Amino acid sequence: MPKIEILSDVLASQVAAGEVVERPASVVKEMVENSIDAGAKRIEVEIHRGGSTLIKITDDGSGMTKEDALMSLERHATSKLKTSSQLASISTMGFRGEAVPSIASVSKLRIATQEQNAVEGTEIIIDGGIVKDVRLTGMQSGSVFEIKNLFFNVPARRKFMRTENTEAAHVEHQVKLHALAYPEVRFTFKKEGRVVFDVPSTNDRRTRIAGLSGNDIGKALIEVPLTEQSGMEVLGYVLPSEYARKGRRQQFVFLNGRPVEDAAISRAIKDGFKGSVVENLNPTAWLWLTMNPALVDVNVHPAKKEVRFHKPYEVRNLVLTAVENRKLPESPEQTFRGEAKIVSRKSGDITPVRRPFQESATAAPAPVTPLPVSKEEIIKSNREPVVAKFPTPAPEQEELEIVKEERPRFKIIGILHTKYILLEGEEGLVLLEPKAARERIVYEKILQQASVGDVISQGLLVPEVIDLDSRDLDVVMSNLENFKEAGISVEPFGGGSIQVRSLPVIIQVKNPRELITKLIDELIETQGATRGKKLAFEAFAEAIARRVARYESPDLSRIEHLLDEMFQCDLPYCTPKGSPTLIQISLKELEKKFKG
Repeated sequence: MPKIEILSDVLASQVAAGEVVERPASVVKEMVENSIDAGAKRIEVEIHRGGSTLIKITDDGSGMTKEDALMSLERHATSKLKTSSQLASISTMGFRGEAVPSIASVSKLRIATQEQNAVEGTEIIIDGGIVKDVRLTGMQSGSVFEIKNLFFNVPARRKFMRTENTEAAHVEHQVKLHALAYPEVRFTFKKEGRVVFDVPSTNDRRTRIAGLSGNDIGKALIEVPLTEQSGMEVLGYVLPSEYARKGRRQQFVFLNGRPVEDAAISRAIKDGFKGSVVENLNPTAWLWLTMNPALVDVNVHPAKKEVRFHKPYEVRNLVLTAVENRKLPESPEQTFRGEAKIVSRKSGDITPVRRPFQESATAAPAPVTPLPVSKEEIIKSNREPVVAKFPTPAPEQEELEIVKEERPRFKIIGILHTKYILLEGEEGLVLLEPKAARERIVYEKILQQASVGDVISQGLLVPEVIDLDSRDLDVVMSNLENFKEAGISVEPFGGGSIQVRSLPVIIQVKNPRELITKLIDELIETQGATRGKKLAFEAFAEAIARRVARYESPDLSRIEHLLDEMFQCDLPYCTPKGSPTLIQISLKELEKKFKG
């Protein structure tokens, strides 16, 4: 076994950097927190190529002397912690003294800083953790941290970075978190030399939310009034239940100015909506909590990602009570009705038609004459997925040709638990899942129309402008070609906004905004860790179909049309994922169960 030796300072800092600096957004987080602790009232963050080539943070804070600037490069050197007793009551954003030396060890760093009212400042050049130059400089009071070529000397870590757009989205999200936490500070974010957002200081949190998320979001905000319990207080805003999303990406919780994530708080927010949000969705919320620092431990993770409450149940009850007492407005009326436009991507013609948007996910097709029943169409089992049986093509055929079977005849019996349609078939009881049927129909229609380049789109009377989180925008931009191929006209609209101009005729919904945001959730879930990559079109179509199918509800008057559409599909018996659309329980199976 090799002998134990003390690591060199540079290597020790690189090891520490693995805990503190995961990606460019981690650098921004640490540096912006230092700027906030320095009392800055103006913070500017600029990046190039997702932060891989340049991250520049400029502030007007207290600045540092030459001695303090050099000391900040030493590990475990901090001005924010003097005694061990202070660990039990931390009131600053940073306190470990690891960030600057860790960042310096894996980048080319320039520090320029000058104290308030000082005659001159200090500039320090560091290359891979080694100080190369220290000189005097003239500048405005405050500090500038310029990080270039992040991970240039740690290629193993650099190769794990995502695409430039994805890394930039994470940086933008991080800056927005701090901008929300400290509305009294002016924040500017630049990317590739272009200003993405510049929000002035304000004492109105609603104004800051609208400045970062869009005026439409600002108008829909519901106030969560100031609520106090057990020496703690909370206030903030939530959005109506229809804005609920998968995951907790749209929940912003700040504890004593620190962005935090906590499952108990998230659950309390949802419970405060009293069942108006379905189980797999979470409300959108912005909450600011204030409590004695001694009641929370922020020293449980090197990157300060987690906190531990000393009274978690009281925190949960505080949030629950506050959200329950939110000031509920009247529900806004939906306006997407009236004249629409039919656009053929193949011909380019636009024909105005008068047709109101319908509740159903798709337009009802022309009636199709039912064909004779085929006994082999449904698997006679209530446990196994139903599988279609198709004739085997002759060996001399050059291409596989799927032959559609005749559409079975069913007698409609009724609806079971507002979810399943009960049908009487030739050999027993048949259960139809309308959502699964709609998913198969939409999936095949999208693929079929896209394959011939003739997706019929329906223009919206008023294009829908949607403000997105930077990470959600990254997903949309990565899939612009897929949106276009599917007949959904989506284009950037400046800042973090997109504009939806049309939807395919097979997708008719009242609220295009809800459809697109929920579709983004589907895409993120489908893409998983590779969220910045473009999906294969088949997977994209599957995500659309799955989302559109959510709008399908049992309606006995439309079942015949639904069955007609479903049996025009190549594979009518299952969803793209393989779940059954129909399940049959045969008379023999029923007799067996009753007679034993």
